[in-house]
Amino acid sequence: MAKNKNKVFAVFGMGTFGQVIAEVLTARGGQVIAIDNNPEVIDEFKNKVSSALLLDSTDEKALAKAPLEDVDTAIIAIANMETSIITTVILKKLGIPNILCRAISQIHAQVLKQIGANKVVNLQEDEGRRIATQLITPDILETVPLTQDMSLAEFFIPEMFYDKHLKDIELEEKFKLKVIGVKRTEVQLDSEGNPDRKESLLFFTAEDTLKENDILLVVGKNSDIERFKVEI
Repeated sequence: MAKNKNKVFAVFGMGTFGQVIAEVLTARGGQVIAIDNNPEVIDEFKNKVSSALLLDSTDEKALAKAPLEDVDTAIIAIANMETSIITTVILKKLGIPNILCRAISQIHAQVLKQIGANKVVNLQEDEGRRIATQLITPDILETVPLTQDMSLAEFFIPEMFYDKHLKDIELEEKFKLKVIGVKRTEVQLDSEGNPDRKESLLFFTAEDTLKENDILLVVGKNSDIERFKVEI
């Protein structure tokens, strides 16, 4: 996944959620800067990520001096509401283009959105893996871990699959990916001429034909899903 190797992520707060995010992003080719105010945590992670910084993220002067100029996405995994809010405000001032925050309540999430967080989540460890996968492989619409090595993934079909029978794309033969369904959205006009979008889940046979904007749902090993993305 060469196109993701230049992506730089800063993970603030190395609790369970932050650690999972940092580990998965690193494993999938991202450059990760781990940031925490606990020296023991930073010492533990300094050899697991691209770099590890010991600093207080609510210290605006310290954060301004940190090497964050190449960061594409900041993930604020801090559970403390005040700290996460202040950190978000400072990062917005520093011009970080994409900020994803963990929230611990609906009010916390609402405040984070109001001050400029691009995305807010309130997730546990397994969901952390899902979010990390979305960040590092944005072309995949959704990835749901089934086991440590297997996932369910959904993605828009590439142009080369338009108007082809399912059997002709040979996903199972070439990439060992099993198609379990196809999401299809059709737009029709209602009686007043307004567009009416209808989404359906189709269980295809080998002879069924794929259409533009179809979304494939596949199951396979994580390594095979990654190989498909690189080679298609």
